[in-house]
Amino acid sequence: MVKLEEIVRPNILGLEPYRCARDDFKEGVLLDANENTHGPALHTVSKDEDSLELNRYPDPHQVELKQQICDYRNASPNPKGKADLVPENLCLGVGSDESIDLLIRCTCAPAKEKMLVCPPTYGMYGICATINDVEVVKVPLNYPSWSLDIDGIVAKVAAEPVKLVYITSPGNPVAKLVDVNQVVELADRLQDHPVLVVVDEAYIDFCEPSASCSTLVNTYDNIVVLQTLSKAFGLAGIRLGITYAPKQLSRYLNAMKWPYNISSLTSSVALRATSTEGLVTMKKYKDSIINQRTKLCAAFDKLDGVGRNIGGLDANFVLYEILNKDGKPDNVVAEQVYKKLAVDNAVVVRFRGKELNCEGALRFSIGQQHENDELIKRLTQVLAEVRG
Repeated sequence: MVKLEEIVRPNILGLEPYRCARDDFKEGVLLDANENTHGPALHTVSKDEDSLELNRYPDPHQVELKQQICDYRNASPNPKGKADLVPENLCLGVGSDESIDLLIRCTCAPAKEKMLVCPPTYGMYGICATINDVEVVKVPLNYPSWSLDIDGIVAKVAAEPVKLVYITSPGNPVAKLVDVNQVVELADRLQDHPVLVVVDEAYIDFCEPSASCSTLVNTYDNIVVLQTLSKAFGLAGIRLGITYAPKQLSRYLNAMKWPYNISSLTSSVALRATSTEGLVTMKKYKDSIINQRTKLCAAFDKLDGVGRNIGGLDANFVLYEILNKDGKPDNVVAEQVYKKLAVDNAVVVRFRGKELNCEGALRFSIGQQHENDELIKRLTQVLAEVRG
């Protein structure tokens, strides 16, 4: 069994959370938090805005929203899990990036302990590590399967003071779901080490519902899962991230977070999105994206100058090689195509050719049909111009 006191930094183990005014009283003549009782300084206030009491500090705990998220995940649990999620398992943040940073600050002593990533992967892990003065060690994904090198990760953890292992599933930029059997095997093999396996599931809702590892956190005490409403839920603008963790670890994370980090506006929209009606809408959009992904891949396969899809089909984007005249993936050609699309044609994709094992790769988000049609039209023209 993992000993949490060996993972969490000593100063965090003894941290007493900030006690908010709304922890004590929520009703009555509230004159305890130095709020402006006249209301928001807006010329007009809509009915919805008025109901949110924007002049008051938001709920610091968001139990209703947490319960609604738990209900959604518990409805399709991962077969490897044995216990339902409860609100005490959740910590909410300003996007997944806050969650990434919070875990680093919770566990890694600056300039002393380390975190591990599996490239190619999400760039914010490294940025958050640098800000916190935490060294990043790397164990690349197996290529071309994009599976975990479990032996390599275990060996690195055994040799160095690694506190966090970040796994992106589905991967970014590779759009490939990591097999849950690999996640569980890794967690089992690291049970004797003071380290957490963190599964970043930003794109998980483009997979089967039971694919999420979120419902494993009450079964495996060294698994933590990150999610967001930015992708399948189409709510990047409200900045809501979710950390699922064993209850005691979640207590530490909630003690660390800023007391009012989730605004009333954010929680109101998130409650609507994770309601029964919201989930129906999300699934409709997800199905449309998957359908358009199939059509876009079929169109790419017919284009001269576009090579293999070197990633998976588990996200709302795909990763394709751009080929030179000799039919080989080429970073110079790919970057020229990327720039010409953006500057001359107002079609913006992402050049990923400098990522490990992604030579000549462009990442394409899946748009609506008219956007994808425009992409294919412009890409056909640009490929002909760049490749001659």
